Amino acid sequence: MQKPINEEIASRRTFAIISHPDAGKTTMTEKLLYFGGAIRDAGTVKGKKTGKYATSDWMEIEKQRGISVTSSVLQFDYDGKRVNILDTPGHEDFSEDTYRTLMAVDAAVMMVDSAKGIEPQTIKLFKVCRMRGIPIFTFMNKMDRQGKEPLELMEELEEVLGIESYAMNYPIGMGKEFIGVYDRYNNRIEQARVEGDSHFLPLNEDGELAIDHPMIETSYYQQALEDVMLLNEAGNDFDEERVAKGELTPVFFGSALTNFGVQTFLETFLQFAPPPQPRITKDETLIDPQSKDFSGFIFKIQANMNPAHRDRIAFVRIVSGAFERGMSVTVPRISKSFKLTQTTQFLADDRETVNEAVAGDIIGLYDTGNYQIGDTVVGGKSNFQFEALPQFTPELFVRVTAKNVMKSKHFHKGILQLVQEGAIQYYKTLHTEEVLLGAVGQLQFEVFEHRMKNEYNVEVHMEHIGSKVARWIENESDVKESMSGQRSMLVKDRHENLVFLFENDFALRWFGDKYPDIKLYSLL
Repeated sequence: MQKPINEEIASRRTFAIISHPDAGKTTMTEKLLYFGGAIRDAGTVKGKKTGKYATSDWMEIEKQRGISVTSSVLQFDYDGKRVNILDTPGHEDFSEDTYRTLMAVDAAVMMVDSAKGIEPQTIKLFKVCRMRGIPIFTFMNKMDRQGKEPLELMEELEEVLGIESYAMNYPIGMGKEFIGVYDRYNNRIEQARVEGDSHFLPLNEDGELAIDHPMIETSYYQQALEDVMLLNEAGNDFDEERVAKGELTPVFFGSALTNFGVQTFLETFLQFAPPPQPRITKDETLIDPQSKDFSGFIFKIQANMNPAHRDRIAFVRIVSGAFERGMSVTVPRISKSFKLTQTTQFLADDRETVNEAVAGDIIGLYDTGNYQIGDTVVGGKSNFQFEALPQFTPELFVRVTAKNVMKSKHFHKGILQLVQEGAIQYYKTLHTEEVLLGAVGQLQFEVFEHRMKNEYNVEVHMEHIGSKVARWIENESDVKESMSGQRSMLVKDRHENLVFLFENDFALRWFGDKYPDIKLYSLL
């Protein structure tokens, strides 16, 4: 490494972009990669009809539907910083994957569609960031279209999400009349649709245009000036400490699609986003990123990123120290050691072997079935485990079989691999060992079916058995099979734990009244 390791670690900025579907998250990711020099041509989601797909969407089903259903990891250098973006699924059916990804970042960028405001999926994802106390930076997108008034958007941010906001810049007009932003932080005006030296216009000490310019005569400029004065007098103050604690969100207005305001946002974001942060272990010890011993945790497992090789990649967020290819690590859960010779880093669908990485980076380990989501990996003589990652209680269930009985071996192998990715959960009935799958959303089943056919050459038959209330059991030894019935099916999960699948909340309450000694619990 060129720099000393402590400087390398301090230069890392690892974040995720969160949003409701269609708010512009994938487009923003593309533009950031473009500025980082990682790609020469930022393909937007809108280009999918022309066969020009977003660089960060690699799975076939994503290209067909124009949605992100997996988390990509993208890396580039900008302004002396090594930037790691974790591109998360936008679709709400994949919120569990997104939740786990948010455990691996130090900051979040929240994209808001300025015409729609704060949407349901944004609220869910925001809550996870809030729970972790990580800094949140807001980008009000699509200012080149007609939308809600800027002050209304900021008010909505504070009322719906309960976080205070500070406008780093402020739009001048919107839609076809969008002529730029008043940049409060850099004390300048950034003009839309203007390139070259006159892209930025200076402001004087009074916060007004310092040069004579036709914009001064427009009502949009006058309105923006009034609103900014109001924010200066009655709005929140900018407070770096409160940003770091996730109590105040800096707000930027712009348009990812037309690439307006993105570079200014990136530069300001990198200034205030935190370097790698300490992480807590199960015994509540904080692991410092600058610690010399290597440690990390697996937050995602993805099968068949390269369909030709049937590979499985375990994504590791490095928490402390440095990784070197060929080093030995231990997985405390199974007390096994592995030599890490096959490793990879990502730029969307391009991969390269990684020889060195430090705290804050994401690396991919080729996995032959040893790792699980949530596993801690440690170097040296360390022997601790990081706190568990969240797991959701599934709500929808299907009974699944192979259409061709002769393919049962491929069927079970495919299910096992896809289940280990964590998007769907595996159950089997006690004696007949029928396979049941549980998921948070319907789209997960569609993706499962699609991938079984395309990646494992197995067509499956799925029989929907509807929504169920799943509950695990603290005192399994007290459970008798006679407690199982049509309205309270007893099954086993993939770890051989007993689980009751109740028909509805009424059946759950009835069971609780009849068997008060059985202690039930749910996941997230």
